[in-house]
Amino acid sequence: MPRLLVVHHSPTPGVQALTDAVLAGAGADGIEHVEVVVRPALEADADDVLAADGYLLGTTANFGYMSGALKHFFDTVFLQAGGALTDDGSAGGPGGGARKPFGLWVHGRYDTTGAVRSVLGIVGALPWRQVAEVLEVVGDVSEDDRSAAYELGGTVAALLDS
Repeated sequence: MPRLLVVHHSPTPGVQALTDAVLAGAGADGIEHVEVVVRPALEADADDVLAADGYLLGTTANFGYMSGALKHFFDTVFLQAGGALTDDGSAGGPGGGARKPFGLWVHGRYDTTGAVRSVLGIVGALPWRQVAEVLEVVGDVSEDDRSAAYELGGTVAALLDS
């Protein structure tokens, strides 16, 4: 059975609402053959990443960057998860082979640009491929935002269910 790993940092009610909606979408009726594994970013490890067939990532936008918790996750799993570095130590493109699907949601009080850029910069050096638009939510979480989060979860899970 395909495994979908959901790694998130959800310290506020707004981000938790998005996380809950993503999880509801990933477990929606009609998606029957996907195991959804949920890990807070500070608890996820390389074994979780290596055992997964797809990924959903959620973070707050903090001071123009992803949360420290999600950065810690990437710092601890990057090389074991197939991350590639260039000769100068910066993130390089992933090697050949199959690229696993991922989706991302980001919540910020005022802006999400830097957080999205930072996550996509790291993920671009992993053997993953983006399969849905990034869900960027600024300010209060609306019902439309929850619906978009549900769709994000459902989209990535459905790709694994086929």
